[in-house]
Amino acid sequence: MNEISQRARQASQTGRAAQQRHALELALARLADPTAMARANQAERRIIGFAREAVALAETLPSPRRNRLREQLEVGLTGEATLVPLFHLLHTAALARTRGFTVDYTGLTDETPHDLVITRQGVSAEVVCETVSAEEGRPVHRGDWCQLVDRVNPDLQTWLAAHPGRYLLKMTLPAGMATDEQVSELHRKIAGLLQAERRQDSSADAILKLDPLVLAGAQAAGQGLPAQLRAQFGDEAHLAVTAMPGGGSVFVMAARAGQENSIAAAVARRCGLVAPSRLSGENPGILAMLVEDVDRAEWRGLRERLELEGAARRWMTDPAARHVVAVTCASRMELFGVAPPDAAPDGELRFRNPGHPAGKHPALAPAVVSSP
Repeated sequence: MNEISQRARQASQTGRAAQQRHALELALARLADPTAMARANQAERRIIGFAREAVALAETLPSPRRNRLREQLEVGLTGEATLVPLFHLLHTAALARTRGFTVDYTGLTDETPHDLVITRQGVSAEVVCETVSAEEGRPVHRGDWCQLVDRVNPDLQTWLAAHPGRYLLKMTLPAGMATDEQVSELHRKIAGLLQAERRQDSSADAILKLDPLVLAGAQAAGQGLPAQLRAQFGDEAHLAVTAMPGGGSVFVMAARAGQENSIAAAVARRCGLVAPSRLSGENPGILAMLVEDVDRAEWRGLRERLELEGAARRWMTDPAARHVVAVTCASRMELFGVAPPDAAPDGELRFRNPGHPAGKHPALAPAVVSSP
């Protein structure tokens, strides 16, 4: 927690990204102070509820099984990992119980490849709880974008001091940006463009164009600027604003990949990997997918455009889905109890596989079909 806190306190894009990524762990550490509970908001109280459930679960497990739960905790607090996958498991189990199912944590108790077995009216289903990062569907990774902005920012501060004004650097990255080498190369190109005072730089992997920043109503200090930029460039654009003290000069960077994000397709690909390896085929299977590294607007857009539904339903026509009765999708928004429309009304999206014979069984209906 000391390491996470130090990273989150950094006044940089990387520091802000660490705050977002480790919001769950930071909240748990803060709420360990009994006096903090009196000021806890709804999301924090929900987090504490899941933490208490984990403790209660541990107390029901004999020593070897309890060690498996401890191992999951340790994995979630190592490196870039988080506790979100474990809390996704607890959230999925809690949803099943509210719908009248009994829940067995067979992944812990019996070391089954699937995590849960839920039972209702004598009918059981195996549940796999899987976490997939939206970065797997982004040609330009947000983590690499944060690294680039932190590297470029000192150059921009120096350049703006010598070139007062308001500027917009638009970048198109046909090959995306998902490696440290690509971050370094793009940093080199931006630094070279600024040093040579050029307005444009084009290559096969990056097209850079520097123009005056023109946005109606945007104030020099940047007030309201992020929202206006987002409206102009869309949800998939990566944006960064550097402003000089005093608000006299502003430098905006906006980057897009040469192709659209394919987050829903990444979720479907993961379904294709876990279904054959983690379901026994003896019972109907449910894939409970948690989509990580999405913000509210992006998550809402994925649902409203039916991208997740379309990808899930297309995948369920694949032979690999023959044992899958339903795919569910959730995010941190549902985990933290965010209200609709930023989160799904039922705590998750549920898509039934019309090709599975158990899909219409009334005992499984609450787990496989979302409410209208």
